[in-house]
Amino acid sequence: MKVVLATGNQAKLIEFISLMGDGIEVLSLKDFSNLSDIIEDGDSFKENALIKARETVKYTGMVAVADDSGLEVDFLAGAPGIYSARFAGEPSDDKRNNDKLLSLLHGVPWEKRTARFTCALAVVTPEGEEYLTEGTCEGYILGEPQGSEGFGYDPLFYYPALDKSFAELGVEIKNSISHRARAFLAGRDVIKAVLEKRKC
Repeated sequence: MKVVLATGNQAKLIEFISLMGDGIEVLSLKDFSNLSDIIEDGDSFKENALIKARETVKYTGMVAVADDSGLEVDFLAGAPGIYSARFAGEPSDDKRNNDKLLSLLHGVPWEKRTARFTCALAVVTPEGEEYLTEGTCEGYILGEPQGSEGFGYDPLFYYPALDKSFAELGVEIKNSISHRARAFLAGRDVIKAVLEKRKC
């Protein structure tokens, strides 16, 4: 049984393969040539995940899985949201994004710095069936970066349950509790059921 994950990110691919387990071959966009860039112009994580999955199905003819994720800060009315990767403009730059976030939250008290990482996962079949799952991870935005691992907003995202920033957790622990892991785990049974049905 095969499925294609709509990503060229090797770390994300490895994480997904480990969650799916044996018996399912997972391909990525790097296994296909001449695939045009997918324009993610949806208004939500779910819409963008569906856009990526639909386009990948069209091109590959295979069951496609795609995710879209980002940071939502309550004090900023949910920003940066779907614009998380390019919050400070093009080209995407983690440090500039973090600096902008810190600037916007300067002087904001701790209790108002609540935030979450959100991930939407879409599963789309060549027959047009569509499924969505979502994972979230709640926390707070720190006043300064802490930790040297991870990427993106990880150094600023404090996870209360472990009393550390995401950048202090290490990859293995982070991947076990992250928004993406939760969305992938929620979608795992859906993906397996879809692939089993296609075998019949």
